[in-house]
Amino acid sequence: MEDISKRSLKITRVFDAQIGILWKVLTTPEYIKDWWGPDGFTNSIHRMEVVEGGIWEFTMHSPDGTDFENKFTYSEIKPLSKLMLDHLNEPKFTIIITLIDKGNQTEVEWTNVFDSVPSLEEAVRAFKADVGLKQNLERLSLYPEKSLF
Repeated sequence: MEDISKRSLKITRVFDAQIGILWKVLTTPEYIKDWWGPDGFTNSIHRMEVVEGGIWEFTMHSPDGTDFENKFTYSEIKPLSKLMLDHLNEPKFTIIITLIDKGNQTEVEWTNVFDSVPSLEEAVRAFKADVGLKQNLERLSLYPEKSLF
């Protein structure tokens, strides 16, 4: 089996939320639009079909007004357990989100796997993908819909 660690960004975090709530916040357009992405970004969700083979299209709006079009396809879905999405725009990468039930908490293991080491290095250089991943999970942990958490 290939060692993907050299071309991956990975973070693990425990959330004070039950797994069903976290799953809902990860898979529902009305929720994900509010927290997805680095600090200061907002999102317009155009389509979100959370089924294997389904498409997720959205625009990320940066604080400086730059728009970033994104298109993913869901390549694997295991309800309340795993989401795998392939980013179809450049840079190409796969997001693997694994949820582990800890009772009233949920452990989230989030991995972004790039096509190559140079592709990962360019994403970090050009888009600060490493910082963005950390900020993305921080925004999720601070999600304002506290009635869900």
